Amino acid sequence: MTKKEHIEATTPDQRAMSRWDMFATWIGANANNGTWYIGGVIAAVGLIKASSLLVVVGSLSYILLGFASYMGYKTGLPAMVLTRPSFGIKGSIIPSIVNVVQFIGWAAINTFIAATSISIILKDILGWNSSSFHNQFSIIIGIVVMSILHLISISLGEKSVKWIERVGIILVIILVTWESIVVLKTVPFHEIVKYEPAAKFQLPSGKIVDILAAFNLAWVTAAADFSRFTKDKHAATTASFLGANVGLFWFAFIGLIATIATAITINKFDPNNADPSTIAAKLGLGILAMLVIVITSTTANAVNLMAAGSALTNIFHRLKLTPALWIVTLVATVMTFIPVYIASFLTTFETFLDGIGMFLGPEIAIFLIDFFVIKQKNYQVSEFSKVNGSYWYTKGVNPIAIVTWAIGVISYLILNKLGFIIATTGATFPAMFITAICYLVANKMVNSKQN
Repeated sequence: MTKKEHIEATTPDQRAMSRWDMFATWIGANANNGTWYIGGVIAAVGLIKASSLLVVVGSLSYILLGFASYMGYKTGLPAMVLTRPSFGIKGSIIPSIVNVVQFIGWAAINTFIAATSISIILKDILGWNSSSFHNQFSIIIGIVVMSILHLISISLGEKSVKWIERVGIILVIILVTWESIVVLKTVPFHEIVKYEPAAKFQLPSGKIVDILAAFNLAWVTAAADFSRFTKDKHAATTASFLGANVGLFWFAFIGLIATIATAITINKFDPNNADPSTIAAKLGLGILAMLVIVITSTTANAVNLMAAGSALTNIFHRLKLTPALWIVTLVATVMTFIPVYIASFLTTFETFLDGIGMFLGPEIAIFLIDFFVIKQKNYQVSEFSKVNGSYWYTKGVNPIAIVTWAIGVISYLILNKLGFIIATTGATFPAMFITAICYLVANKMVNSKQN
């Protein structure tokens, strides 16, 4: 941290994102391979229960997305910069690191699924067999191709993100509507509704809630990176809420019914088959379906990489956004090779969700309570980089935020071991509530002593 750093909010001429742009951005953020895969994973509890939990958790999570988006609209500042008043100017580096890691991880997940699709296309065109060499080599080519597409998509920062979403979302809507029809023609919908996997594949409700919460809450920590470019409040809040929910339910529902349809078709339920490339291949949807997966990966990762790059600039203050985007894209490319050489994709995915889930909820609870309750929606931009200023706290770190965040993480770990919690609410939202109460009470105690 240096005294030379200068924080600038977005200017009126930079606020060029309309309600449609935000709506399309958040549909594109969730209309992707990872969302499809999530739908496939939660298919383990059957269509009705999975759909119900999908709507409830999605709605609750994206209400928080709307609040976080309002913060960006109100202040004109990036998401991780907005954690400075709550965590401290230096303390905000910690949630920034979490954001860099998680969004690079999401980019890698989407890239791997898309690379699998390219692999299937290559093997079909070139007539390669299914030997381990051809499987591995074709996936490597797919990873390289997707990484090049991602570098192109983020080459102009937020401008290219806006245009890739405008164009990509139209193609996604057209192609995935076709894909949905093909899936439902393959297996009658009434059979999908009544299908239930064997008991050994069943997951408790709380586990499903935590899986969905880890997926959905990730976007809350990036909301302001996009809403700060909006023209009006409703574009930032309502359009974000609706777009994220439409993208989530649409694609997760497709993943859900496609996974069940595949299980019915081959008479075997296997969560390892939940990725869209495998489903498309098993249902015989053809090369066009694979191209859909490639397109959705590009639109989603434009948002993932933008969020990761923005967080990186909060860690390294002299780093500009565009080179930060190049860095996180290259790192994501390297991470995409993990399931190629180390573990199965499902194992990698579940480990990733478990790792980030415990950190995101408490972090979100802290910065939302700080802005809307403690600071009453009144952040002073001039103080965001001032040493010994309002947001400096103790050597640049707010100990209250760090301690309550630790309490939230520990609460999550404890709650995640309780049978009642696992069977019902899951650990994420109760841990967020505990964190919010602790942060609020601790701040009131400190303020009362100072007064």
